[in-house]
Amino acid sequence: MTTQTANVLDQETRDIVKSTVPVLQEHGTAITKSFYRLMFENHPELKNIFNQTNQRKGDQQKALANTVYAAALHIDNLEAIFPVVKQIAEKHRSLNIKPEHYPIVGKHLLMGIKEVLGDAATDDIMNAWEKAYGAIADVFISVEADMYKEVKNAPGGWVDFRNFKVAKKIVESDVITSFYLEPADGGVFPPYEPGQYITVRAEMGEQSHNHLRQYSLSQAPGEGYYRISVKREEAVGGNPKGVVSNFLHDHVHEGSILPISAPGGDFVLDQKDDRPLVLMSGGVGLTPMVSMLETVIKTQPEREVIYVHAARTGRFHAMKERVEEICSKHANVKSYTVYGEPAEGEHCDKTGYIDYEWLDSIIPTNDAAFYFCGPKGFMRAAYQNLSKLNVADSDIHYEVFGPAEDMSA
Repeated sequence: MTTQTANVLDQETRDIVKSTVPVLQEHGTAITKSFYRLMFENHPELKNIFNQTNQRKGDQQKALANTVYAAALHIDNLEAIFPVVKQIAEKHRSLNIKPEHYPIVGKHLLMGIKEVLGDAATDDIMNAWEKAYGAIADVFISVEADMYKEVKNAPGGWVDFRNFKVAKKIVESDVITSFYLEPADGGVFPPYEPGQYITVRAEMGEQSHNHLRQYSLSQAPGEGYYRISVKREEAVGGNPKGVVSNFLHDHVHEGSILPISAPGGDFVLDQKDDRPLVLMSGGVGLTPMVSMLETVIKTQPEREVIYVHAARTGRFHAMKERVEEICSKHANVKSYTVYGEPAEGEHCDKTGYIDYEWLDSIIPTNDAAFYFCGPKGFMRAAYQNLSKLNVADSDIHYEVFGPAEDMSA
């Protein structure tokens, strides 16, 4: 990656790009807001690809701004941000981003820079960023081409979207419902790694465009179907209700057809590690955690596992019985439940939230593998608690639902 970019970008171009780092730090989000507005005005068909809820919340703009800033900061050594590139490329492959999309994005990113910076965006700066974007885009296209080839060549694999039929629809809690998906054509389909996700294409006739949403697979591989467990997202704090989650809950039933992409994602359980495994989830963040839990009891039945789940109340706690069943059959698996506001008569191991002192009391060692997923506030607190426990960064793994974000910030 570094060699490819170095071969394309001369030192003067890299120096100019690096000189824009302070500007990007100050104006990055304004630039990306301008970019998205201009691109959707000129290419409304791309609304099919980008999550418009994240657009309204500002999450996508912030995430892109952080990526552009990181690219400028590390333009001499882009290998430093390769993990981020790989994570984004996984999402792009799942969303079926194609090489022809990159020139459109590049054109409007440059337009956004010019609109926000005005005369400060000199010809030298614009030319340097055009070259830099082209080099970085080539890297993404190359990485994604390998990913497309890999999923296509997998047994039962496919590129783009494939129709799956809803075989079962199961209510898991007051807000979470599971959908069991089988290939509509009756053909074979590839396995996946615990922690991976699929993209669902929601085709709603009354909408001006289709919507794409990524959902973690919530069961161990090899069960004969894909399962996603979806939280109904209500309107909260000025944010609109989830268009796709409500569509799935209200209008998708057993027998319905859902086009999906092949599984992807790099947040996966390391099954070569036999140290203690600690899984922590908040709310619907349990979906990849349950997949990992169900996998480890099959592939590493002797491995020590601690699973901690936080929910508002028992009414919002999905798959509780399944986790309890696993614990009853496997003495090496322990689970703990934390309820923010338990109802009268509801049992939990802790009331409130997961704090450092309590976590320290239930974790036998910090020499373990830690995986967590949930709302951003939950994950930020989890990361801080694990840091206080002196857990090595290499042992901390997490997945953000939506645009990527650094939990250590």
